[in-house]
Amino acid sequence: MSARVRAPELRGRGWLNTGGRDLKLADLRGKIVIADFWTFCCINCLHVLDELRPLEEKYGDVLVVIGVHSPKFEHEKDADALAAAVERYGVHHPVLDDPELGMWQQYAARAWPTLSVIDPEGYVVATMAGEGHAEGLARLIDELIATHEAKGTLHRGDGPYVPPAEPETTLRFPGKAVVLDSGNLLVSDSARHSLAELAPDGERLVRRIGSGSRGRADGPAEAATFSEPQGLCVLPTHVAEVAGYDLVVADTVNHLLRGVRIATGEVVTVAGTGRQWRSTVDDHSHDALAVDLSSPWDLAWYDDKVVIAMAGIHQLWWFDPIKRTAGMYAGTTVEALRDGPLAEAWMAQPSGLSVSADGVRLWIADSETSAVRYVENGVMGTAVGQGLFDFGHVDGPAATALLQHPLGVCALPDGSVLVADTYNGAVRRFDPATDQVSTVADGLAEPSDLVLTPTGEVLVVESAAHRLTRLAPGALTAAGANTVDGPRHRAERKPTDVGSGELSLDIIFTPAPGQKLDETYGPSTRLVVSASPPELLVEGAGTGTELTRRLVVNPEVSDGVLQVTAQAATCDADVEHAACHLTRQDWGVPVRVVDGGADRLPLVLRGLDA
Repeated sequence: MSARVRAPELRGRGWLNTGGRDLKLADLRGKIVIADFWTFCCINCLHVLDELRPLEEKYGDVLVVIGVHSPKFEHEKDADALAAAVERYGVHHPVLDDPELGMWQQYAARAWPTLSVIDPEGYVVATMAGEGHAEGLARLIDELIATHEAKGTLHRGDGPYVPPAEPETTLRFPGKAVVLDSGNLLVSDSARHSLAELAPDGERLVRRIGSGSRGRADGPAEAATFSEPQGLCVLPTHVAEVAGYDLVVADTVNHLLRGVRIATGEVVTVAGTGRQWRSTVDDHSHDALAVDLSSPWDLAWYDDKVVIAMAGIHQLWWFDPIKRTAGMYAGTTVEALRDGPLAEAWMAQPSGLSVSADGVRLWIADSETSAVRYVENGVMGTAVGQGLFDFGHVDGPAATALLQHPLGVCALPDGSVLVADTYNGAVRRFDPATDQVSTVADGLAEPSDLVLTPTGEVLVVESAAHRLTRLAPGALTAAGANTVDGPRHRAERKPTDVGSGELSLDIIFTPAPGQKLDETYGPSTRLVVSASPPELLVEGAGTGTELTRRLVVNPEVSDGVLQVTAQAATCDADVEHAACHLTRQDWGVPVRVVDGGADRLPLVLRGLDA
């Protein structure tokens, strides 16, 4: 039997949601603790927050979740930005601010998100990477409760969470906005789980669509509920007349699209089951109400359909309101940056969409690659951006310019595009005619969207300031633009040293307690491997059904990133009407090719005993 591992002490810059108290592991003795290593830019981390909510409610007297914030971007290291994110995403448990990733290293985390389970005696009993572990966690918690109640080491009672004071503002972390035919503005009031209609001044509240409580109920404006809505898309009049609603809402955390009748505010679900997508990539058309979605973040009318920025799986999807069908539009689910035909392109958390004035080009804010991408003539290209780990605030030629986690784009009539450069607190402009990037406004609080009004004004959704802000007159002229040569950053994750030649990739998967692999509908496992640059792998790239793969690493390439996607289908064992489950995880593993490097790369798909 292997030795038990004592959980490292929790240390960082400070704590949130504890009423000012610093927590120690000794304060949590007798409780089951889940340490959630997350960063607020990461869509997978946000999924885990939602997966943990039911567990926190069910096991509230024995379970304590501790969010250990482990930032990727420079902006995420800011203490105020973290405090805002904790409120924005409804984090109702203590959060440890760990800007230097000390706890990340102590707990040997390798991916965002990572969950470490600590038993009531202070020992690490399981580590899980990625999302989709709620079922396994529930079973493990039940086992730990039984074991430690019998030993007398389980202590029931309230946890250390102390809620912050409720703020009073008209909007709270607004996400996206559109102009209605009336001239009013409709804003997704994300943290208030509703839509706010504002007068043209962008300040006076006209009405609210949605009760303001988190939920997924259809119905009249005052009773309908959303969960952190984001993108909005006004349908063309002829489409709206057939569809029976005027506006589509990306109901992000519900994994749904909702339709809204502007005249009455009535809300109806138009796409999605409410389950998060955990399937396989296909190019089929699906019944819109029977297909699973994953964190739809923005919407745009393009190519005679609603295009969806499906942030949760790094793709674009489409939705046809007349045929009531939906399907995949672009991307493979691999989280990276690669241009090419839509079915082969790679994206990373697309979060903003805008269509050029002539309808030819769809602009995309690809947030995790800090990039501005575009679709035209069935091909995806990159205008600005270099990859997952390169970011900053640098103007000039597009090939060398840098952004930091942009969430919004707005096409202008002259063919250029404005960018809500969220983590730089700036509005940037890319002009294809000159191939230059400039800064038109800065000092903003996490701008998440931009709206061009019929009169030519530009409104900024200044999310962390809870308001809409007008760009100053003249800001869009060449004279009004600044050239910023700010810092360049590269998120350095410690690379894994591998040797050239043969490398064994082993995906370690252990079904959750009470489950077994399920081959009812074919092979139970699937493994997809690629590399950036592609030349890193001489052999081994591609798709297969075995969770072990022989790779051959090119000795002529010094470093790169292995992109790995693995999934496993399981079902409940020895149970009538057994439920089915799909566990899926994506990794981007930085590697360095060195003499004497490892000849085996193990990755854990399901948590194992530590």
